[in-house]
Amino acid sequence: MDQITPQERTFTPALARLRSVGLRPTRQRLALSRLLFEQGDRHLTAEMLHSDAQAQGLRVSLATIYNTLHQFTKVGLLREVVIDSGRTYFDTNISDHHHFFFEDSGQLQDIPGSSLTLGAMPAVPAGCAVARVDVIIRLASASHLS
Repeated sequence: MDQITPQERTFTPALARLRSVGLRPTRQRLALSRLLFEQGDRHLTAEMLHSDAQAQGLRVSLATIYNTLHQFTKVGLLREVVIDSGRTYFDTNISDHHHFFFEDSGQLQDIPGSSLTLGAMPAVPAGCAVARVDVIIRLASASHLS
């Protein structure tokens, strides 16, 4: 019976996560998976993850970061949160929830899905079904609004 090395043991959760969605566990995917998922729920841009990777001594291009984030989103490991055309976050919390967006700091904060109730929904076009409702409540400091 083969022994698992301590280094392999540190990658066990990342390895299991990638295999559970049918992604080949490449060195870069494993490393990025650990950065994304081993620190609790996080909201990151590709640039933030790239900085985290560099700080950990990982040599990975920004293009690889973007590709990996989109692959993880496609297989359901992440949720993409589009704030505007120039700002997209990737959310490690894939449960039913919404967000506060703090315009002054650019931070996102989760709002539990049960904390928000929609009073009415528009009629859905024929042949379509609602897949998910994403609500982003934009906040500015009160001093900016007066």
